[in-house]
Amino acid sequence: MAYVDGFLIPVENSRKDEYHAHEEKWWPSFRDKGAKAMTVCWGDDVPEGKQTDFRRAVDLKEGESVVFCWMVWPDKATRDKAYAAMMADTSMEGMEMPFDGKRMIWGGFQPILEV
Repeated sequence: MAYVDGFLIPVENSRKDEYHAHEEKWWPSFRDKGAKAMTVCWGDDVPEGKQTDFRRAVDLKEGESVVFCWMVWPDKATRDKAYAAMMADTSMEGMEMPFDGKRMIWGGFQPILEV
């Protein structure tokens, strides 16, 4: 069964196009390392919750939107190998991200139901 990485990312609205280009630029690298699919979604209907919500999860600021992404891998081993290779890639050092990575939330998930 596949393995899924999920992400919540705060992105300034003024940087939407830049963020989109960033994801398009990096997708081939993930794909070439084994990723099967990636979906990137710009927040459109992200309500405030009573106890918690997507906004609070990333400490959303005025003028920002929540981006919800996931990437599908064939398995966790492929994903782990790909991330290890990317982290060892010195060309990535000092790369500026078009979002606040300190407020990004991510995790790996083992699917338990696919319908």
